[in-house]
Amino acid sequence: MTVTESPSHRENVASDSEVALHVDGLWKIFGPKADKIINTPDAHLSRKDLQAKTGHVVGIRDVSFDVAPGEVFVIMGLSGSGKSTLVRLLTRLIEPTAGTVTLYGEDITAMADKALLDTRRRKVSMVFQHFGLLPHRKVIDNVAFGLEVRGESKAARRTRAQEMVDLVGLTGYENNYPDQLSGGMQQRVGLARALAADPDILMFDEPFSALDPLIRRDMQNEVIRLHREVGKTMVFITHDLSEALKLGDRILIMRDGEIVQIGTPDEVVGAPADDYVRDFTSEVPKSHVLTLKWVMRPPTEAVGLDGPVLQCNTIVRDAARVVLNHGGPCRVVDGDRVVGVVDDQDILRVIVAEEGD
Repeated sequence: MTVTESPSHRENVASDSEVALHVDGLWKIFGPKADKIINTPDAHLSRKDLQAKTGHVVGIRDVSFDVAPGEVFVIMGLSGSGKSTLVRLLTRLIEPTAGTVTLYGEDITAMADKALLDTRRRKVSMVFQHFGLLPHRKVIDNVAFGLEVRGESKAARRTRAQEMVDLVGLTGYENNYPDQLSGGMQQRVGLARALAADPDILMFDEPFSALDPLIRRDMQNEVIRLHREVGKTMVFITHDLSEALKLGDRILIMRDGEIVQIGTPDEVVGAPADDYVRDFTSEVPKSHVLTLKWVMRPPTEAVGLDGPVLQCNTIVRDAARVVLNHGGPCRVVDGDRVVGVVDDQDILRVIVAEEGD
């Protein structure tokens, strides 16, 4: 399969020294002789055909990608696409059949058990759909649990845990037990616990899918706020496109264990790789996602223009008021360089098309 990936991916991840997470040729085949299938013609069979012929099931097929430091990288797909299998492979909660996973230059797939355990404790934190809180421990002690496992002193871990409780907005609930909290509050405890270890990377496996829609939206906003404040590299698994578009700097879309497309939200919506992605994005309000670079006209029309100047990465919806109020063409720039022109007709074309959909 040809993977569609925008050029900006290589611009975002310029060199190996700047890569937080590097995944190369990752496979997971379930079955007794899985390693014998790779590099044979059978490896190219569909999931259904491979299972019918050999009894083996492909979970992940030849997946490669990079995640930049501080990036929110979203992996999404429908049920059975392989996204949850993939996130578990990244920390060897499931052993890969082939391929490598490198975290800040350290090969996870080659680590001995002791080093792997230490990496999980100190460098990676995971947040799951089911909170996994200890019911007999208070909030403060749940948050401090990972630090306790690491052997940190009681005073140090309580201080750190309190800082994280305050950070996620649970001040005053330190001495509550999990069953005294709402689902959203319990997930905040999970976030605080994950952050308490000060990991290099946070991994989320559909953490909000069991929450009510309003609570889910609040938790998405909380992740955005926390990312802005602590700047952690995040890998976020979801089946919800609106969640992916809201949270992700880039989105990896999976189908049947393979990558279909990697791109920024506007690239996924503006230039879907195939009909599968196009169907995924068909009901997305494009003015909420597309940037001006998707609607602007050539910069030759900018000669002699004055008035408002807009950056090319401005969302169409956010630019609409400025352009419509101006009543004429506006220059679009990338930094200081003029790259295009946009006017009210360019903006209205996107908005009217949404209403037609």
